[in-house]
Amino acid sequence: MTTRIIPATLRDLSYIAANLRPEDRTEIDCQFDEWSPALLALTALQGFAYVAELNGNPEAGFGAAEQRGGLWIAWSWGTRRMRRCVPGITEFFHAVLGPQVAARGAFRVEARALATNELALRWLGRLGATQRCRLPGYGRNGEDFLLYDWTRMSDFGESLNHVPFSKAAGAEAAATDTDHCRQGGAGARSST
Repeated sequence: MTTRIIPATLRDLSYIAANLRPEDRTEIDCQFDEWSPALLALTALQGFAYVAELNGNPEAGFGAAEQRGGLWIAWSWGTRRMRRCVPGITEFFHAVLGPQVAARGAFRVEARALATNELALRWLGRLGATQRCRLPGYGRNGEDFLLYDWTRMSDFGESLNHVPFSKAAGAEAAATDTDHCRQGGAGARSST
């Protein structure tokens, strides 16, 4: 099966959102009071948005959007066939999306995942994200989420609590916090 990454369109993202795999539907349901496939797709088109096609059919949407200067939010969701697209998305993340976001001045990129979404949690780790903390009661019905991030190196050098975003975007990406418990000092730093 051939995976192809293309720029997202409202049509493709709406199709994916209407056919979400159960894990993604559960995660999205607990973050919004009300949503529709078209609204989710429209929201996802902010910033960089891509679609992974499998044999010409859109199966996963992913991207990153700037929340404020230097702070970005990464996202992804897909159909039941998304799992087959993960290797292609991972390669694209390292080669294209990570460098695009870094070139736009990102100091911090965050991703949140439902604490019970094991596939998403493992994938974030493989993408080089660092688990920062548990977000108890983050979901609208009290569901717990986990916060992951990639951060850019400060002008004063790399510390143990910061993963340079340029490394997170490279093929050698790996989480530096192997016990996934450290939470301090995760914020963006000024270059002054």
